[in-house]
Amino acid sequence: MHLSTPFTLLLIYLLVNVVVYCVYWWDKQAAIEGAWRVRESTLLWLAIAGGSLGALTAQQVLRHKTRKEPFRSILMTIGALHVCLGVVWITAPNLVVEALSRMKSSM
Repeated sequence: MHLSTPFTLLLIYLLVNVVVYCVYWWDKQAAIEGAWRVRESTLLWLAIAGGSLGALTAQQVLRHKTRKEPFRSILMTIGALHVCLGVVWITAPNLVVEALSRMKSSM
């Protein structure tokens, strides 16, 4: 079975977000049980790495870190940034490809 690139990217994106949701769930359970917790910086890095949808969903569904500032504001900013990047990618895919190739050539 041959997967097209957009479909493959969508599957990877969904998988990353499911994993991030599970990490947030695990941290919520640890908070309830008083067990070892995931660092906030790790939770935010997971969101930055592409898991902002999973992180924001977990935050709302699990009611996890909804009152914790500045965590909440930073996570919302990451989510907004990902939405903006997604809109640019959909509306101007050539711009994204060109930017990525320039980044690659400068390394």
